[in-house]
Parts: sequence; structure tokens; C-alpha cells
Amino acid sequence: MLLTITYEGENTQELGFLLHKNPERPQQFELSCGKAYVFYPEVSDKRTTAALLLDIDPIDLARGKTGSRDGGLFDYVNDRPYAATSFMSTAIVRIFGTAMSGRCDKRRELADTPLNLTAEIFSLKDGGDTELAAQMFEPLGYTVSAERTKLDDKFPEWGISPYINLTIKGNVRLSELLNHIYVLIPVFDKQKHYYIDEDEIKKLLGHGEGWLANHPYREKIARRYFDAKKSYARRAIDILLSDGETVSDTDNTESEGEKEIRTPLNALRMETVKNAVLESGAESVIDLGCGECRLTSLLLSEQQIKKVTACDVSVSVLEKAAQRLHLDRMNQYKKNKLNLMQASLTYRDKRFEGHDCACVVEVIEHIETVRIPAFERAVFEFACPKTVIVTTPNREYNANYRNMQENSLRHGDHRFEWTRQEFKSWTEHICEKFGYGCVISGIGENDENLGTPTQMGVFTKNG
Repeated sequence: MLLTITYEGENTQELGFLLHKNPERPQQFELSCGKAYVFYPEVSDKRTTAALLLDIDPIDLARGKTGSRDGGLFDYVNDRPYAATSFMSTAIVRIFGTAMSGRCDKRRELADTPLNLTAEIFSLKDGGDTELAAQMFEPLGYTVSAERTKLDDKFPEWGISPYINLTIKGNVRLSELLNHIYVLIPVFDKQKHYYIDEDEIKKLLGHGEGWLANHPYREKIARRYFDAKKSYARRAIDILLSDGETVSDTDNTESEGEKEIRTPLNALRMETVKNAVLESGAESVIDLGCGECRLTSLLLSEQQIKKVTACDVSVSVLEKAAQRLHLDRMNQYKKNKLNLMQASLTYRDKRFEGHDCACVVEVIEHIETVRIPAFERAVFEFACPKTVIVTTPNREYNANYRNMQENSLRHGDHRFEWTRQEFKSWTEHICEKFGYGCVISGIGENDENLGTPTQMGVFTKNG
């Protein structure tokens, strides 16, 4: 198995600092499945290539070497030791784990900078699915090419090889590239060489943080990643569709033929907020902290809405939102409605003004508590729309999530989560200070004692 990563630009030999592997000497690593080697076949100021080569021992695999399943994984004659599979993913995280995390004390700025990187993965099994490589990597911004050959030139009747040599090229951070490859190699192969347990869900979501939830084929990725564990795939999909919130366990006794018929919380939340916007009579809306523009997308399709402004503090998030909205090929009617802009919710911005309605959906809990007063003034005092819709998690409901630890939050970036009473107190404070009235309601399945998972406040300006 062979993976190469090429960096083109200036001072490219600094790839060694990013990978934490010295270009001047080859290195060998012992793995449970064999040995791995890291070396640099090409080093210069303008172009440097690092290679990760796996030498898998098929005899050890067949006998059941430590780290493989009882009784061995494969027969002696098998393609698994020679094709890029979950063995390669395991080697990447074992050997390039520090680089995957983005840590590089000696070249911190370089680690945070998108670089001109090309990765080649040899003998990657796609089973003849000619669209799979493009589906997986192109939405992440890569240029993708795949080379496929006949199984044997002398026997054309044998057909085309189910393996490709994959090349992806993009302007990305090295840590992003490694995490993309780590997650997606098993999606091609659909077979893990080790025992799968619930921790694998955390691995998938952890290495997919910041990009997997926005991937248009995220459900396909989860299903193929957990090809032999349908319940794990469903749980991962639920979390991805709810923007990273923890959700309750799927019943493991459900047969594989059964399908769970329910609306994901995030989809229900967006539909509820959209309906509240329409009921307010608003014709112009600003989506504050728009993220991947799920709400914006719904609003653009409504004839009542004449103008939608979507803003987020992160430029990269806005770029991904533009991709998700297919801005480059959006019809002119919708494009004329839309305005994407970068802005912070904790500063006065005159561009916030002049909208009938402002939506703040699952955003306030991401703001540091000391910055909440600044957020309040920016929205309710300076922008001052007729209607403001705020949604936020209900902390009490977290007790229903069996895979959450006590007193933990639903998302790693949440700074706090309010109880129903705390949210009510905050809405009363806003109404008294800024001259609004507020109606509170819940979104999602209602627990008689704990309420709903999401709480929503619809503020209306007095007078």
C-alpha cells in the first residue's frame, strides 16, 4: 500500500516539519499488520514528496496475528494486503497523528495555512463505481483524477479492474488533507480489518469535524463507513443532520430491513423557524450565524421573502455555504434575493439594519457569556428588526441522551446551555430592556418532565 503527499510552492522541504518526519532519513514503524516506512523520494525548495509505504504480511493476517480477528482475517491468497484499505487509515493516524491534529510548534503559521498539496493513493478499491471518487473528494474542493486499467491486457474478457490509482489536488491545510483521507479510505473499501465498537462513531465524527456535516454525501459516507453496523451508521447520520448535537441511541434490536421514520431535529428546527418567519409577515430576513445556510436555503424558496442576508463570522464557513447553495449555478431570481457577508454578531454593524426579521438559530450558546450583552445590543438595540427569532438547546432535555455524560454539553463549541427557566428569564430581560414582547415554544419531541430538546423565542417589537 502506498500513499504519497506532494507539496509544491516555496521552501517545500518544510513538509518534513508539518509531518514531523525528517526528509533526510527513512523511518520504519512496527504495526500489528506488518511494517510501515516513511521516506521522501523527492526534496527541493519547489517540490517535496513524502511517501507512506505499508508492507503487510499476509501470512500473519491469515494466522491471526495480534490486532486482527480471531482465527485470522483472510486466506493466504487475497488482495487485502496490497490494496489501500483500513490498514492505511490506521497507519495514517498512527504515524501522522500529530500532523492530523494540526500541531506544529516549529511552523505554527505554516500548519494553519492552506498549501498546494497533491495526494496519490494507489490501488484503492471502488468496486467499479466510477462516480465515487468525485463524489467523495470534489465537494471538499479537490481536483480529482482516477486511473483505472484492465485486469489483464492479455485477457480483456476479464474486464476492468475494481481498483483505481487516485490523485487529489487542492489548496488545503495538511491536517485537513490527512483527515479527509483517513475518513474516506474505508468508505471506498467498506470493510474494516478490526473489531468495530461504539467508539468508532466518535472517531468518524472527530476526524470529520468541520467538514463532514456539510458534505453533500455525508449519509453515503456514514453508511459505507459502517457497512457492517447499520445501527452505528444511523446514529452517526442523526448526529450529522443535527449539526453535531448528541442524539439518543437507536434501538439496536431494530432489524436491518426496518427504517426509522422520523424527522431529524435540525430539519424540524429549520422548518419551524421558517414557518415563524412567514407568520411574522416578514419580507426581508437576516440569518445571523448562518453556518451552512440551511435556513437561508429554505427562505430563498419562499415567494413571500424578497431579500435574505446570510452572515457568519467565519469566511471559510461562508465559502462552504456558497458551495452548498450552488451559488455558481443558482437561478438569477434566487441570486438577486441573496446577500452573503462576513460579520460578527457581537459588534454593531449597519448592514444588520433594515430587515423585517432576524433569525439566530442555535448560535447564542456559542457566544462567550461575557459577550452576550454586546450581542444583545447589536441585535435588539442597533439592528432592531420588528421580529427576532432565537433558538437554543434546552439543557434539561440532555438527560434523555444516553450517550452523554452528566453535566456535559451537546457540542464541543457550546459555551453554555440554558434550562427552560434560564431561557425564560433571559427573554424577559430582553423584553424589558429593549421593548419587545416574546412568545416561547418548544421544538422536537416533548418530554413531560424535561420539555423539548430545542426552545424557541419569537420576539416582536412593541408598537
